[in-house]
This record gives sequence, C-alpha cells and structure tokens, in this order.
Amino acid sequence: MSLPLRSFLFIPGDSEKKLGKVDGVPADAFILDLEDAVAAARKPVAREMVPAFIGDRPRASRKGQLWVRVNPLDTPWTLDDLAAIVPSAPDGIMLPKVNGPADVAQVSHYLDALEAASGLERGAIKILPVATETAISPFRLGDYAGAGLKRLYGLTWGAEDLSSAVGASGNTDASGEWALTYKMVRSLCLLGAHAAGVEAVDTLFVDFGDNDGLIASSRAARGEGFSGRIAIHPAQVEGINLAFSPSSEEVDFARRVIDLFAANPDAGTLGLDGKMLDIPHLKQSQKTIAMHEARRG
Repeated sequence: MSLPLRSFLFIPGDSEKKLGKVDGVPADAFILDLEDAVAAARKPVAREMVPAFIGDRPRASRKGQLWVRVNPLDTPWTLDDLAAIVPSAPDGIMLPKVNGPADVAQVSHYLDALEAASGLERGAIKILPVATETAISPFRLGDYAGAGLKRLYGLTWGAEDLSSAVGASGNTDASGEWALTYKMVRSLCLLGAHAAGVEAVDTLFVDFGDNDGLIASSRAARGEGFSGRIAIHPAQVEGINLAFSPSSEEVDFARRVIDLFAANPDAGTLGLDGKMLDIPHLKQSQKTIAMHEARRG
C-alpha cells in the first residue's frame, strides 16, 4: 500500500551544513526550502545546491522523499525554481501562499512541460500546497474536491503568513492555543483534504524543545484525521513518526475487530468491549493493520 508521509522536515536550501545531516534523520520526507529560509541574495545559490543534492540521491535509493518548497507565484522566482529543480527529479513540490486550486493547476501545467523536457514520467512530481496563507484561500478549500488535480498529494495549512495577511498581531489566544481564526482554517483544511480524497498534513509545533507536547499534539491531530505533520527541527521527527503510527493498543484492538468479523461473516454490526461496531470500524481496523505491517516491513 502507498503509505502517507508522517513527517516533513524543513531544511534550508542554502545550508551545506544542514543538508549534510539529512541522511541521518528518519523523516519520511524532507522539504528543501527555497523560500522563507533563504534570503533573496542567496536564492541563486540555493537554486544550485538543492538540485545537486537531490541529483546525488536517485529516487530508488532515497531513505526519505525529497520535496522542495519553491517561492510563491506572486514572486519573480517560481519558474526559475521549477526549471532548476525538476531535472533532478524531486518527489514533490510544496507550493506556499496559494490562493486556491487554480494556483496548483498553474504549477501543475509548468511541471507537465518541465517533466517532458527532462525525460521524466508525467505526474511523477506531486504538489502539496500550503492552502491557508492568504485571506482568500480558506474560502476555496472546498474547491479542491472538484478540481481534478492529479498531482495533489494533500493539503497543509500555516498560521504565520495568514496572520500577516490579515494584519493580526498574533495567532494564539491567552492560553497559548490557536486563536479562533486559525482553529477554523485548520479544520477547513482537514475537511477540504478529505473531501478531495488526499492527505491532510498538520502544521508545525513551534516549541521544538517540548517533545511530550509535540507527541500529545500530534496524536490528537492523528485522531482528528491528519496523517502527518511538518517538523522544523530534526529532534521533532521521531516523535511525529511515533504519533502518526498505530500504537500497540490500536493494533491489538484492530486485530480483535478483524477476527470478530471473520468469525461472524454474515453480521453487519457486532459488539466488542461494550461498543457497537459496524463495517466502517472493520475497514478502519484493516487500514490500521495494513499500516502497521507495512511500516514494520
């Protein structure tokens, strides 16, 4: 089965030191950044370093997928970024500050041409838009469901650029939780992703020194329906991977559910541990076991 990516770790695209540490980090995917982590004067340097780094790691031998965050479409750098990196065959593109599906479709068309010019299979490079960073974008999250975007891996969201876009002085409330606007767009991102049949990727956990908080937050996100999360520090990766993988208790329960339905093949609903179970519970249990077995292998 094709497993969802649990952890996406940001790496500045112009940092030789940080790029050199990638092979020792167990992230499911790395996002080599050409946008916010790279100053304007350094973007040409990053545009050379990133494809060289990817090109040295053929797809078949990559321990983790290699994605690239390009600069947004309202800058003069997007096409230069894509033209530089596509020949190296990255696994995906993170597209920031999208206004909606039309922006993703535009970049997909660019990728069609660049893949053909590079001799790559059409559609090999996926797209993960940061789908909530402009004021208009939350209103268009439901439109991804009918947009026919075959490259769309999933949807993720961000709070920092959105708070800037609306002129907010912050994005958390007095308790330190997301303020109402950001809770709302997070939920809409989750629903928009599932409506479109793609993965929902949660945004970063800011305090990279709080591993317990990271794991608790990530487990809660997985329980809501997110399949992975962005990391901003290598120390966060193992906690995210753990939280977005089935626990031993979940695996044990899933096996019991599957065994129960196997023993009662004509039943539509069954009771277990005081709970009523039906076919959706069986399907979820089968998915849990499939994920567990694939990760273990």
